[in-house]
Amino acid sequence: MAKKKRGVLASLKMESKVATKEQYEDRLEALQLQMLRIQQAYFHQRKRAVLVFEGADAAGKGGAIRRLTEKMDPRGVHVWPIAKPTAEEQGRHYLYRFWQKLPAPGTIAVFDRSWYGRVLVERAEGFASRDAWQRSYEEINAFERMLTDDGARVVKIFLHITQDEQLKRFKERLINPYKRWKIGEEDIRNRKKWPAYEEAIEDMFKKTSTKRARWHVIPGDHKWHARVTVAETVTRALSADMSIAVPQLDVNVQHEAARQLGIRITDKELAAADAQVRDEEKQLRKKWKS
Repeated sequence: MAKKKRGVLASLKMESKVATKEQYEDRLEALQLQMLRIQQAYFHQRKRAVLVFEGADAAGKGGAIRRLTEKMDPRGVHVWPIAKPTAEEQGRHYLYRFWQKLPAPGTIAVFDRSWYGRVLVERAEGFASRDAWQRSYEEINAFERMLTDDGARVVKIFLHITQDEQLKRFKERLINPYKRWKIGEEDIRNRKKWPAYEEAIEDMFKKTSTKRARWHVIPGDHKWHARVTVAETVTRALSADMSIAVPQLDVNVQHEAARQLGIRITDKELAAADAQVRDEEKQLRKKWKS
């Protein structure tokens, strides 16, 4: 009898590589600076990025997104929390509501859950017919192919936690007054269908992880490790094959400021400012590697 092949989730190593809170904070600080630089580069180069976050209830998607975007300019990033479709949206193709949320040039869109609901929740809960969700794999691939062909970067993150860790986090949410809003009857009901969801997740990886929009599966049982790994993965993917150097001062802006405001910016001042930035980044990299 042939040995059953282990899936992606079963093969995932759940241990943490972040040993201390200090190490976590140092790494995160450096990565947040890198994310800010990437955002500035995307703005000046008029590029677009789409970040997709999926995972089980309480997997840490919101916490990872919050840390990733914490230092970014809110004018250039939009986080979309995706819930069940409205009555109006239910009467249209399931991708319709996501077209409305795609990023403008120079901006980044973050999806906390996404169009993958069709092949995850809707499949596992029976909200979509078998023909509908099976057809969706190719529709999703075509959708993402259109985005990347149009120049957008698509980065897909899946945060995975074990059933034991989910139960622990559910208990915390029920006890903590500031977290009780995060859990409802639907979360508890979905947990009972864990095997069905795992099967749907493995099929999703197999059929929608493409060369230009592949899945990055990250172990989420240890929050510090997950948040740092998410930030590392996103910054690496968004900065690949492009310059994220701090933009130089536009000479035309400099001259216009001198004319209208009566101020003069010297080469010495510009050099000192650039040196300060380099020194700050050097210190952060040193802390990150320590």
